[in-house]
Amino acid sequence: MLTLDAVHAHYGSAHVLHGVSLTVEAGQIACLVGRNGVGKSTTLKAIMGVVRPSAGTIAFKGERIDGRPPHVIATRGLAWVPEDRRVFASLSVEENVRVAGQATPRSSPARIDEALAFFPDLVTRASQRAGSLSGGQQQMLAMARALASQPDLILLDEPTEGLSPLIVETIRAGILKTRERGAAILLVEQNFALALGIGDVFFVLSRGAVVYRGTREELLAKPEVIHEHLGVGKSKQPRA
Repeated sequence: MLTLDAVHAHYGSAHVLHGVSLTVEAGQIACLVGRNGVGKSTTLKAIMGVVRPSAGTIAFKGERIDGRPPHVIATRGLAWVPEDRRVFASLSVEENVRVAGQATPRSSPARIDEALAFFPDLVTRASQRAGSLSGGQQQMLAMARALASQPDLILLDEPTEGLSPLIVETIRAGILKTRERGAAILLVEQNFALALGIGDVFFVLSRGAVVYRGTREELLAKPEVIHEHLGVGKSKQPRA
């Protein structure tokens, strides 16, 4: 579904991505993990067209999308939930979701209503201004907005960062439910235990390049990779 082949990216003179290659298949939860500052968020931005790759190719459903603007990429069935959520603070919860859905021809009124109802806590706050929501509620809203565009693949950047354990569990359930409804997910997540519990395939990023790829079971069998590149000691068996 999604293929990155030797993707490089720069911020000015800073060379951030050094030939990132990865593949996400339909229906997968693929996790992009690594220490802070290794290029995980930049990889998502390059896929979504927010950062223009300086070399390499990005293909989605067999069509090259590298170099195209974000709004064009979104119409192909990609949605991005950035780390800072970027909700429209002055609009209501419902208005946020409807604006996102109406921005792409892939959506429909029924899909917009379905996305709003994805997190029950948002339904009771449909008329509340998004700027008055808690951080966890804003994260739910950011995910609901992404779902309103009826994507085939969602890029999630640190969706549980700074959230309480109860909200983390709600977001975890939302990610799994998203996959059940047919969307693949490329997840950047610092909570390694959470990633292990839901991920199908893992790409370990270090210094702007993928240094390891494998299934959950294969990664768990490589404690030296986990320790060196993730700074995590002996891992507990993840919850299914």
